[in-house]
Amino acid sequence: MSFDRLLDDFDSRRPAALARVTSIVENHREGFEAILAGLHPRTGRARRIGLTGPPGAGKSTISALLVKKFRDAGLTVGVIAVDPTSPFTGGALLGDRVRMENVALDPGVFIRSMATRGSLGGLAAATREVADVLDAFGFDRLLIETVGVGQSELDVSRLADSTILVLVPESGDSIQTLKAGVMEVADIFVVNKADRPGADRLRNDVELMLGLRKGVSFGNVPAHHGVDLKRNPARAAREAAAVDNPTIWTPPVLAAIATKEEGIDRIAAALDKHFAYLEESGTLRARRRERMRERVIDVVERKVRDRLWKDSGTMAWLEDQLPSVEEGRSTPFAVADQLLLRSAELVRGELKA
Repeated sequence: MSFDRLLDDFDSRRPAALARVTSIVENHREGFEAILAGLHPRTGRARRIGLTGPPGAGKSTISALLVKKFRDAGLTVGVIAVDPTSPFTGGALLGDRVRMENVALDPGVFIRSMATRGSLGGLAAATREVADVLDAFGFDRLLIETVGVGQSELDVSRLADSTILVLVPESGDSIQTLKAGVMEVADIFVVNKADRPGADRLRNDVELMLGLRKGVSFGNVPAHHGVDLKRNPARAAREAAAVDNPTIWTPPVLAAIATKEEGIDRIAAALDKHFAYLEESGTLRARRRERMRERVIDVVERKVRDRLWKDSGTMAWLEDQLPSVEEGRSTPFAVADQLLLRSAELVRGELKA
């Protein structure tokens, strides 16, 4: 199939063309940049929803239920499910498609499983680009599910308009779970498996952390002697989350039992409420502009990195400098500065190419 024919089929919303374009972009095959450039003007219409949380929290189950909820509302859905790559074989189980089998055959749903291939941050390296492809195809909602939350796996918040953090009572010490970075990326918290012991305590701990971090318990009271010490920060956060405020968003902490399909309506309603806040406050435009800034930076870094480290002359020169670094006559920093100076023409040559 010719390149032009492929794009024509993509424009006609043919699933086979979508799958092939996605593969070209994901694997950075020849022509992928031209495809992304052509699709860029069509992006920005889909609502992007990220789901993260520890392994086994029920992210895929919640994703499948949200897909069903959106489809019942007549919306089309694209799903990007990222699984970790094996450090031994380089492969990935890609089991999210299995867990979403109830919605996988729906013609209004497209599921793309991706392996991290060593990329940190909880996402695959090409997740942003594949999300742009699905957005340009015309999906109303994009669900992006990460491999699991950790100290570095926060990239989903820079890709999504709304980020859901799914927790479970048995995640371990809740204070250990709620690291500052993880707390800050979540727009909505979901305590799944809420019928298990410890769920109420976990919800209260999350709300307490939110209340303390945002200072919602003391925001409208006079300082020092006027502070009501009996006011519970967790309750204050809960009350603040229930208020419609176009300028301030306090993440709600919702209970769910995904295996019984309980709590999904509340999650969907919270997503709608958060998107309304994003639009009314101007935060949506700011987030998407920041997303574009990061995309430009990513592309520049990739181009420069590929140009430098795939150039045989540069690698030979670097090899020649290593003895002086080993002997202490030079330093890695000095060598790096020299490499950048001598590589200026190389980088400019890439721009002209």
